[in-house]
Amino acid sequence: MTRSLILRTLFLSVAILAASSALPAAGQAQQADGRIGAGGQIKAGQKAKNVILFLADAGGVPVINAASLLGYGEPLRLNVQKWPHLGLSETSPVDAFVSDSANGMSAIVTGVKTHNGVISQGPDGVRGKKDGTPAKTVLEYAEEHGLLTGVITTQSIADATPAATYSHSNDRGKWGEIFPQAFSPRFGDGVDVMFGAGRQKIGEQMATAGTSFDQLSRTHGRPIYGALADVPASAKRPIVVSDTMDVRAATFKALDILQKGPKGYLLVVEWDAHTDDPREGLQNVVDFDKLIAEVEKRVDLNDTLLVFTADHSFGLQVDGGRRGEDVLAGYDAWKTAPKDKEGGIVRLKNVMVNDTHTGEEVPALAIGAGAERVRGYFPNTHLFDVMMQAWGWKADAASAK
Repeated sequence: MTRSLILRTLFLSVAILAASSALPAAGQAQQADGRIGAGGQIKAGQKAKNVILFLADAGGVPVINAASLLGYGEPLRLNVQKWPHLGLSETSPVDAFVSDSANGMSAIVTGVKTHNGVISQGPDGVRGKKDGTPAKTVLEYAEEHGLLTGVITTQSIADATPAATYSHSNDRGKWGEIFPQAFSPRFGDGVDVMFGAGRQKIGEQMATAGTSFDQLSRTHGRPIYGALADVPASAKRPIVVSDTMDVRAATFKALDILQKGPKGYLLVVEWDAHTDDPREGLQNVVDFDKLIAEVEKRVDLNDTLLVFTADHSFGLQVDGGRRGEDVLAGYDAWKTAPKDKEGGIVRLKNVMVNDTHTGEEVPALAIGAGAERVRGYFPNTHLFDVMMQAWGWKADAASAK
């Protein structure tokens, strides 16, 4: 070997060694922009103590893309779009191609696909007519293992997405029957923190069934507050059912409580992302993403798994536009124009919305302990397995699965 070849070989070896030492180890939580997660190096297969599931209701791939364009004028600018682990989650129910929130969320939190309209029951249920086999939820497993649990939503706390975590019903519309199930848990002592909207409708349905918020509170010794501001600082298991919910404030109030749990916690946070009103829906996603970025900085990714996904997709598409132009050009004129009461098509200059759920896969993104299991195409039931395996738990053999 010539002297020049030896020198070139040595130089190349040193360069490779230097480059490799600058890269994160296998399984480390490196984000797409090169940042390392706040928890530092994360080994593949590391168990989680805590899991936070962020659910953008109707936040399919087109919605996430358009939200970045609205919020930042460029694609791939959302915080969750920088997370290192990405998959595409298939959302269909057992008997159709397009999912609603009931089946979509039930599949995520139980590992069991069912029918549209059915809440955390097996496919042997018939909507509004026959109960199916109760499918044990990830929140019920967390309660059984002694973790603290929380559910937060911009929507009614008895609506399909949050309800799928703590209740079982053959009809998502039975709010007056769904909400009281939080006070009669099948496992543990039930949801520790519940913050959501829907007070008027839940109250009306419970009155028809012969009960009320006050009666539930007295029977179970748990106040049901009408506003987040009413919760005393000393409250350890607060429930708020209001007319509207500030999800950012609710999330941090919940974390103040849940992060004190010695065995860990499960927190589920839903934010509506339907884009029948495109500016409202896309801005919701931008705001949700900002909240997620704040939460990511607060937790330790060495022992916390963060998962972001949607229960189903929605009929929005970006079919025009240029950099420097408002992606929602024409929105103000559409907003003030007379509307068809039946909904239908929203046609803006660069965006079209078909006001309906759609059947394509939705994004599933993850960072933290156990996040490496989110990859490729998979049924949405896989996300149940991701959360369970992150904790190192196995589902019951008798599950409806």
